[in-house]
Amino acid sequence: MATTPVPAPKISQQRIAKDLGLSQALVSMVLNGRKDGISEESYRRIWEHAISLGYQPKGMRVAANGDQTRQIHVGFVLRSGLALHTQSNYFSHIQHGLHEALQERGVSTLFLGTEDKLNETAFRLTRETRQSLLGIVVMGEVKPAFLKAIKNLCPRVVAVSISYPGQCHSVQSSEAQSLDLLVDHLVGLGHRRFGWLGGNRGLQRHEDRYRAFRAALKARDIEFDEGWALLHDNADRHEGRLTAEAFLARRGRRPTALVCYNGLMARGAINLLLARGVQVPADLSVVAIDATRICTEEHPHITAASADPEAMGRKTAELLLGASGAPDEVYLDAALPSRLTVRETTAAPAA
Repeated sequence: MATTPVPAPKISQQRIAKDLGLSQALVSMVLNGRKDGISEESYRRIWEHAISLGYQPKGMRVAANGDQTRQIHVGFVLRSGLALHTQSNYFSHIQHGLHEALQERGVSTLFLGTEDKLNETAFRLTRETRQSLLGIVVMGEVKPAFLKAIKNLCPRVVAVSISYPGQCHSVQSSEAQSLDLLVDHLVGLGHRRFGWLGGNRGLQRHEDRYRAFRAALKARDIEFDEGWALLHDNADRHEGRLTAEAFLARRGRRPTALVCYNGLMARGAINLLLARGVQVPADLSVVAIDATRICTEEHPHITAASADPEAMGRKTAELLLGASGAPDEVYLDAALPSRLTVRETTAAPAA
């Protein structure tokens, strides 16, 4: 028998006023959309505390002066090289988790732009947008000056897939765990010769993954021939095909297993390998550091390990809603646990 869900307790304006040491009249005016005669700092402070408690804004609401209350927003920014129509599955899954978690609290998401299209003087947001901006999520690795500009715009910042110790909160997947799970799975099948298909080689995320891959092999007394580390500047299907071409062109005793930087590269590599007559996994096993839809969009489904990116998005929302924005705030680096999913692209090496 289905049970009736218990409604969340209503957050009163009186409680918000008491918590902040402000008058209930001031809190009421702000939460009902009044801005005239109220400082930007007070306006933002009241809304931020209300949202952190679970107060549900009522969206657009007409106030006595005819003004309207705008929805509270969390802005997000993509690193250079990405755009909404070209971003990876990884960040789109994170955005989905972030949006759902914030929507439950009455907060909407707002795309602010990409690092290479914005600069320190380009954040020309209206006063109303600045007042309604609860925080900002930075997706991917950005330059220090850009991060500083973001924090000047809004002190509550959470970085995703990269850590900036002492500068803001961050949410990442446990790269070491992901690689350890994948290597352990392949070694358990009998593989001893490995290749690495790497992308985004200029970013810290690639270095972290490659380092974790090498460490996982070393922990199992497996020597790695660096000649089979094939790298590319980007990390999509096209780069996966290019690195697979380089793999097939390279002379010498080939690896029996390939570990790919992400699922997009793995999918591109697998399609190229199959087109060239290499059977996956009969001739070559392929795995990826990934947990997005790319792994199961077509056959063969890809064996992969990573943290759930939608859970990462929800954790990002949690950190942002709990952030104080104070100069002495203690920043947290959250690393979500990884999970291995064995699918169709791994098997014991051919005799």
